[in-house]
This record gives sequence, C-alpha cells and structure tokens, in this order.
Amino acid sequence: MSAKAITEQTGKEFLYKYICTTAAVQNRFCCATVTADTDWARLTQDHPWLLTERLVVKPDQLIKRRGKLGLVAVDLNLEGVQEWLKSNLMTEITIGNAKGILKNFLIEPFVPHLQEEEFYVCVYTSREGSHVLFHHEGGVDVGDVDTKAHRLLVEIDEKLTEDMVTQQLLEHVTDEKKEVLANFIVGLFNLYEDLYFTYLEINPLVVTKEGVYILDMAAKIDATADYICKPKWGDVEFPPPFGREAYPEEAYIADLDAKSGASLKLTLLNPRGRIWTMVAGGGASVVYSDTICDLGGVDELANYGEYSGAPSEQQTYDYAKTILSLMTNEKHPDGKVLIIGGSIANFTNVAATFKGIVRAIKDYQGPLKEHEVTIFVRRGGPNYQEGLRVMGEVGKTTGIPIHVFGTETHMTAIVGMALGHRPIPNQPPVAAHTANFLLNTSASAATPARTRNTSFSEHKLTTGVTEGMTPTAGVPRAKATTLFTRQTKAIVWGMQTRAVQGMMDFDYVCSREEPSVVAMIYPFTGDHKQKFYWGHKEILLPVYKNMADAMKKHPDVDVLISFASLRSAFDSTMETMQYPQIHTIAIIAEGIPEALTCKLIKTANEKGVTIIGPATVGGIKPGCFKIGNTGGMLDNILASKLYRPGSVAYVSRSGGMSNELNNIISHTTDGVFEGVAIGGDRFPGSTFMEHVLRYQDTPGVKMIVVLGEIGGTEEYNICQGIADGRITKPVVCWCIGTCATMFSSEVQFGHAGACANQASETAVAKNQALREAGAFVPNSFDELGDVIKFVYDDLVAKGVIVPAQEVPPPTVPMDYSWARELGLIRKPASFMTSICDERGQELIYAGMPITEVFKEEMGLGGVLGLLWFQRRLPRYACHFIEMCLMVTADHGPAVSGAHNTIVCARAGKDLVSSLTSGLLTIGDRFGGALDAAAKQFSKAFDSGLLPMEFVNKMKKDGVLIMGIGHRVKSINNPDMRVQILKDFVKQHFPSTQLLDYALEVEKITTSKKPNLILNVDGFIGVAFVDLLRTCGGFTRDEADEFVEIGTLNGIFVLGRSIGFIGHYLDQKRLKQGLYRHPWDDISYVLPEHMSM
Repeated sequence: MSAKAITEQTGKEFLYKYICTTAAVQNRFCCATVTADTDWARLTQDHPWLLTERLVVKPDQLIKRRGKLGLVAVDLNLEGVQEWLKSNLMTEITIGNAKGILKNFLIEPFVPHLQEEEFYVCVYTSREGSHVLFHHEGGVDVGDVDTKAHRLLVEIDEKLTEDMVTQQLLEHVTDEKKEVLANFIVGLFNLYEDLYFTYLEINPLVVTKEGVYILDMAAKIDATADYICKPKWGDVEFPPPFGREAYPEEAYIADLDAKSGASLKLTLLNPRGRIWTMVAGGGASVVYSDTICDLGGVDELANYGEYSGAPSEQQTYDYAKTILSLMTNEKHPDGKVLIIGGSIANFTNVAATFKGIVRAIKDYQGPLKEHEVTIFVRRGGPNYQEGLRVMGEVGKTTGIPIHVFGTETHMTAIVGMALGHRPIPNQPPVAAHTANFLLNTSASAATPARTRNTSFSEHKLTTGVTEGMTPTAGVPRAKATTLFTRQTKAIVWGMQTRAVQGMMDFDYVCSREEPSVVAMIYPFTGDHKQKFYWGHKEILLPVYKNMADAMKKHPDVDVLISFASLRSAFDSTMETMQYPQIHTIAIIAEGIPEALTCKLIKTANEKGVTIIGPATVGGIKPGCFKIGNTGGMLDNILASKLYRPGSVAYVSRSGGMSNELNNIISHTTDGVFEGVAIGGDRFPGSTFMEHVLRYQDTPGVKMIVVLGEIGGTEEYNICQGIADGRITKPVVCWCIGTCATMFSSEVQFGHAGACANQASETAVAKNQALREAGAFVPNSFDELGDVIKFVYDDLVAKGVIVPAQEVPPPTVPMDYSWARELGLIRKPASFMTSICDERGQELIYAGMPITEVFKEEMGLGGVLGLLWFQRRLPRYACHFIEMCLMVTADHGPAVSGAHNTIVCARAGKDLVSSLTSGLLTIGDRFGGALDAAAKQFSKAFDSGLLPMEFVNKMKKDGVLIMGIGHRVKSINNPDMRVQILKDFVKQHFPSTQLLDYALEVEKITTSKKPNLILNVDGFIGVAFVDLLRTCGGFTRDEADEFVEIGTLNGIFVLGRSIGFIGHYLDQKRLKQGLYRHPWDDISYVLPEHMSM
C-alpha cells in the first residue's frame, strides 16, 4: 500500500525538524513517549522539561477523538501524569468495534490558551491536487469540518502563496493572526509536499502571542516514496490500527516483501480463528475474504494476505511456512481449513510457486494432521495443471486432506466447500493440459478465415477531434475512444522478452498481418537486435538506447508499454508524453509515489494521452492487441477465446481478477470485446468512467462489466452517468471489499487504493448506490457470472447480440523452454557439472549449502576440497591445502611468472591480461613440477625401486628428477617453506610413505651436490599423494586419477595467482612506466657479416 498512518510523535518530529516558516513554532521536540518498559529516571534525564512544565498525556495509537473519549489528561505535573498512567497504561478498552490495549502514550507540555485561539487545519491529496481545509474554530468540538471548513484546492505543480491562504481560508480570522497563520499554513503545505504526506491534520492548532503550538496531529505518508525521502524520514515504524496487535510474523513478511520484487502481505485478524487463507493476487485476496465473510466466517477468519508478482520458490516457502506455523499454534475443536486460492495468473508459473508451498506442507505435515487441517486449492494460470497435480500428490503421500480444483471451478467455490455450504465433488473435471491448446490436432495448419470482424474494421484511432483538424492551441487534445486496432503498433520500454514474445504469439493467433511490437527501448544495452518468433519464423526486433531514436524511426507507433522500474517509470513516462504520436501508455510498475502519479495524470490529460496503470498488468482487445502479459499464456488466451472479439467489455482494477473476468465472460457470453485493468493504486492513470464511456461510444460493445472495489468514489460517477442517460448500455457491476465493514479494525488490502476513508467509499455503499442507479449488481462475487449470463441472454433474446460462428485459431509452435517445463520433451544436456549448483535460493558446493560452509568454518581449504575433490576433507587436510597456497603465493619479482606479470602491467594492460601473462609461463621448468614430481616418485615407489635405483635409472635415462634441486637453497641453506610443511605433515598425516621415500632420494642427491634438495614443488607433490592415499576419503584409483589429471599443479597456479596479482597492484600503485630491457643486459649475437 502507499498511504500509511504514522504516530503523532513521528509526524510532529517531521514537522519540527523540516518545516520552513517565519511563524514561531513553540515546544519543538518536546515529545516524550511512555510505554510499560519506560525508565522514568532516564526519561526525565533525556527530557528535563518534564520536571518543570505542566503536562498533557494521551495515547499515541491512531485513536480518533481521544478528547471526547476521555483519553487525554491535561494540566498535570509529572506525578499526576504517572498517577493517571497507572489506571490507563496497559488497560484494555473498546472503541467502536475495536478492542485493544493502551500501551503507547505521548507526554507534551500543557499550553494554556483561550478557545478563540484554537484553529483547525488539514491537508489531503486527491487526484486533482492537494486540498487545504481551514476552520477558525478548532478543538474537540470542531464537528463536521467537511461542511464547515473553508477549502482551497492547490492543483498539481501549483504553488501555494500566503495571499491565496489569506483570501480563501482566513476570512473569519482576526487581522493580527492572519499573517502568522498564512505563513505557517504555506510552510506546512510545503512540508506536506516535500515529505510526501498524503494526509496531515492539526486540531487544534493554537496561535497565541508567543507563537504557534501543534497540539494534536494525525498524519499519513506515502510509503512508496521511501526511496526519495529516506534521508529525511529515516527508519519509520508504521503502527497497526488500534485494536490489532503488531505481530512479529507480520514484520517478518513485511521484511520479505521489502527485499523482494514480488508482493507478500500478511495481516493477522484472529490468530485463534479456524479459517486461514493463502491467496495469490491482491484483488483475489479481497474476493476470498468477502466470500468467507458472506458465508458467515468473519469471526473465524484468521488472516488476510496475498502473494503475487511471481515470487520465487524460496519466498513462497517462507511465506507458506509462516502461515502454517501460525495456524498450528493452537488447536480448534472443529479443526481448521486452509484456502490456497487465486485467480488465473497472467505470468506467474503456478507450478513453481506451488513447489514452495508443497515444501512447507511437507515440513509441517505432523502439526497439520494433529490440528486436523483440511486444505482447499483453486488456481489457474501458466503450468497450473502441474502445480495442482503436485499439490494433490502431496495430499496422498502425507495423508492431509487436500482438495484440488482448476479453472473449471468458479474461483470462490472452494470457500463454500471449506465452510460446508456446498458439497465437495468426488471427482472434479480434469482441465485440458496446456499442451492440448498449443499442439495442432487438425489435418490442416492453415490459418482459418476471419469471420468475427466486430473490431477488425477499426483501422484508425477515433478521437473527439474532427479528422483533419488541428486542436486549438491551449485546449487539451481529446483522448482516443478506440485505443487499439489490428494495426496498432507499440514500443516496449524494458528488456521484457517474455512479455514481448507473448504479445507476438497473441498477434499471430489473432491472424494479424504483422507483429504489434516494432521496437524496444533499453538504456543499458540498447542499439542492437533482439530475436523473437513470429509463428515458426525467427525475426529481429530493434532495441534502442534512447526514446528519441525509437520514436524517430517508428513514427507509426502510438502505444508505449512501460516495464520501467518504480524509480524510473515517472521520468520515462514524462519523456514519452513529449511525443505527440503516442496516444496510450501502459505503466506496469507498482509502487510509484502518488504525487508523481498525479503529475503524470495531469500531463496526460493536457496531451490527450490515455494512461493504463500504474500497478497494472495492462489490458487486452481480443483479435487486435494485448498489453504485455495480459491474458496469461496462450492456453488461457485460447481457453478464454481471446483470439477473437466478443460483445462484452470490462474494466477492473486488479490484473489477476481481469484474467478471471476473461474466464467468466467466455463461459457465460460470446466473449470479451475489450478489457482493461486500470491498476490498484489510489489514483490510477485512467478511471472507470473514462473506459465505461469509451465502451458506451463503441458500437461493437453491447454490455459492460465493471469490477470495482473498496476505496475512492469513482463508481459514483457511473451511477451519475446512468442516471443522466449518458450510459445506456447494460452495466453489470460489483465492488469487492464488502468484508471491510465486518472487521473490528481497519484492514489495508492488497491494492494501495483499497481502503475506505469514509462511509461512502465502502464497497457495500457503492454496490447499493449502483443497484439503485439501475446497474445490474449481484449479491456476491459468487453470483457475478450468473448476472452476466442473465444480461447477455436477454440481449441475445432481443436480437441486440447475434452470436457469430466459432472458428478455430491458428496453432502456434511451443517454445522449447516452455515445452520442457511442461515435461513434453527432453534433450541431452550440452555439458554436465557435479560440483556446484546456483539455481536455487542458496548456492551449493558439492551438495553443501554455502551457509553450511560458513557455519562449519571450512575455510578456503574446505571449499577447495568440495569443488576440486567433491569431498569434505579432514580439517588437517584443509589446513595443509591452505599452507600450500601460502608458501606458493610468491617467490619474488625475478621468477619468470612474476616478471611477465610486471612487464605486462607496466605496458598498461589490465589485471586479467597481466595475470594471464604470468600464468602462461607455468610449466615443467617453472612451477609445474608438482604433478611431474608426484608421478615420478609414485611410479618409482609403487614399482619397488630403491631410492638409489631410482636415482641411477633417471640418470641413465637422462631424465631430470622433478621436484629436486633449487637455484639458491641447499642442504646448508634450507628452504624454510619446506621445513614448515614437513613439520606439519609429520605431525598430522596418518602416513608419509612417499614423503619418506623422497627424503631418502634427497639424501642421495645432496651427497653429490648440496643444492639438489627436495624443493617446495617436490615436497607438495609427494605430500599430496600421501594425503590423497591415506586421508580415508579416496580409493587408490581415485587418488591416482587426481594426480594424473593435473590436480596438483592447480595448487601452484592458485597460490601463485595471489602473488602475481600482488605484483600487478604493486606496479600500478608505484605508477611504474613502460618497461624496456636495457641494452647492456642483452648479448647481441649476430652473423659476422652483419655485425657493426
């Protein structure tokens, strides 16, 4: 949601800190919070004014009309405050239907003043701008300010001035206070806008000779503006409404939601209730709550929540296990039910999200059976059949009663089954598999002739401006009546290849002559071509880095679909509206701050642009055009007959519920003519009424369906339109959110705009008004399909609608990736891996999660053991590996590898190039002796050769013994690296047979020449063979194979890379120039006749 209430203390802190006014604001930061855990000594130390001032104390828990409820104590000293709190703190009270505990209080200085010094001021946001309300008589008896107060609308981008305030608001204020009040109200309004408040009320605002006092304050801020206001807001805590506790599980889910691109919401209503829900989709979650309450389950409804936006398997698992943990805390005598519901998903892979839920069910199968939990599942969307199959299987294997239903079952039918109001079918009908819709079963693959042409002839956009005439300068351009035709061309902002391919597949199945998407814009990797499929054929789509190039090269584009993030959507949309060719913009992003959305709406109205969204999936016009992921995958497009036009047009807020409407309308009528999801924000870019009027003026539309919801008053415009005769076509309308009036405390539903701020905004009030106006309003969402069918049948009987002959659509080849997801095909992998898996929520090394690697403190040696040997090596082995890396890390700048690295670095090359240059010198003569030494010594030892025999044989064959000899070190000047390793190996290795053999060889070689010692390469090589053979983790064959495939040289390569990188960084840090070898260090040996 966007508008969230904050505590009075938080609101006042914002005001005191950031208001800019010449008015003398008194008692700044004199606010002290008291809870049951307050240390009074510390509190008075932090707020010494508590000891000297007369005080006011009141609860700070979003309670309205505290004064009238007797919850404010005034003119007390500190002892009086403490005494008053003894009888109020942690006391349970009932306010209206809400029962809660008073646990958070605010203490402030008492301000003596006269009644005539009290004023009322309020600022709130609407679609048109910000409203400032002022009344010269504030205080506890202010009454109905909506009718009493003076009101001033500050339109979008308009500045509030003191003259405006004085002339329009301060008519009844005495002259000596007008200047102070005008300046304060202007400062307050600027604060309101700068800190993205959505509501701010001060009552009373007291103005005395000393200055301005903020006595009582209530405020809401736009939580979606956190990315803008974080530096000023800091970490804001949003308290729950009075009467509802703040549960740690809610905070946990809110944290998951904040870290996820998906939407995860949880509100606990009654933790002891027996009816629990886990619903996919913001709109669907409200519909399920409505239905539960309609069927008498309001007192047993335990929670409200939703998951949507394609959460990952792990995120769904975390969400599901939280709910299962809560519902198995306490038994219920009648057992419990869990409703896992949802509408038909547009793009979420249902099977993938169900994997997380299945994991959670398996983990909690014991408690679930103990608490007698029955689970009811209904879902549709991409790959839902596989998801339902897996869910049914887990019921059979765990013994938990799980009843599974798909799109053949009405969305909320499972609620009636769960509550015992309707029977549970013994064998629900099996829905056709996704593949059945996509595989050609006919004898001919030819595209059928088009017989439904309701919208096929609409080639040009119809607007309110006479064709061929230019709109008058300064007059806003009229918006188009027809947004999409079969010739509509669009640009997609964002690298959303899946959505674009879905649009092209829709175009193809609708028998369009060419794709609707002509280009994409992606600022990060633009100016290239992206491959897509047009039926069987591969095509290339241009991707531009900036919008100007795209618009210039595609002047026939009139629609832009924006997948920009919530942070960039505003700027990119404003840029888009600078191009007159664009008539329609769909904004998919959720979470755009309301103030920015209102600016978009104003600009769109001025330029005659229709905005669909924000926070939407888009819209669809069967046979013509679809926005992004609207309508879901092709199986749903075909099942809901969205490839050809019907006679019913609809408008909804919810994207998921719009897909459910597609399903309902296709089963009860001849299908959808057009459908738009305007988005769930408080101020969508276009309104219900705008689209209803478009449908009224479109000949092909014979009836209209509106799915409204709680919050806002837009539905009343439809009532007025019917009453005025502007809307004459039958309108079927239902507003979801009827359950809200049954809850004891306020619940913010999934959509930001789904919250009633007054009685007229409730779903119940709007449904009643629509019914009285003449719209067809069902008694519940369950009956919506029946009412739509009744109206449609009546129109058919009257001859208004003449159903057309049904024709099959052309088949579309299935993408390989989706066919594999559905289990229809298989193919051998291009290559195999057995050491690492990054596909899940957590990185896995050789079967061990990365968290376990750190938990076990395995270190670098342990990780190397997992990735190189697929073994968890003993701790001494891990330590030995790390020692080897340390002793081989570097051996000075003179060795060939370091020298090459240095020369390369000084030539200006990058790190990777310089490192590679050094690594390429590693071989038998430099650093590559580990493998060779291990092989030579192992072969000799395994053959039974005595050390002397081995030395003599190698001499006779003229082969150097690898790992023997050093340029500097000798028996008299030993290599301390070898000594350190030798001490460790002798102390920790269970056996050192090969090492002992090599040391005997060393005795023979050093007797001939003191520098023919067992060097560090040779030592590591033979010691590693001992490790592999004797640590207990490898067979003899496995140990020998690791030596044979070059594993040991990897130790030197890895270790020496550390030193090479060090030399590279050293040269860069020292700013060394290009290296040129000196002439006097080169012996020029040229043929004699060429010598100088």
